[in-house]
Amino acid sequence: QVHVVESGGGLVQAGGSLTLSCAASGGMFSDYSMGWFRQAPGREREFVAAIRWDGGRTYYADSGKGRFTISRDKGNKVNLQMNSLKGEDTAIYYCEASHPSTGWGTWETQYDYWGQGTQVTDSS
Repeated sequence: QVHVVESGGGLVQAGGSLTLSCAASGGMFSDYSMGWFRQAPGREREFVAAIRWDGGRTYYADSGKGRFTISRDKGNKVNLQMNSLKGEDTAIYYCEASHPSTGWGTWETQYDYWGQGTQVTDSS
C-alpha cells in the first residue's frame, strides 16, 4: 500500500507561481510513475501532468503546457512547478501513483493511489 501526501497549495494571485510537492511512502516509490490531477468545484477530476517512474518521459495537459513542470527526485518526492497561474487553475490538486503493473498515462484509471489533495486558489 502506497501512502501519498500532497503539500504546497495556497492562495496565489493570477500570474504568480506555486510549487506543489508530493511525498510517497509504503512502496518502492522509484518503480511508480506519478501524476497530478485536479478538480475544480462542480467539475470532474482532470489530468494535469505525469512523469514516468525513471523521469525519462513526461506528459502535460494542454492547459498547463509551457507553464507547468513536473519533476521527481531520487528520493520519494514529486514536484509540480506552476508558473503564470490563472484563475482557472483554482482547484484541489491530487498526486497519484501508478503501480508498475497498471501502466501509466493521462487517464485517472491508470493510477492506483492518491492523497487527500492540496487546494490552490486564485486570490485575485
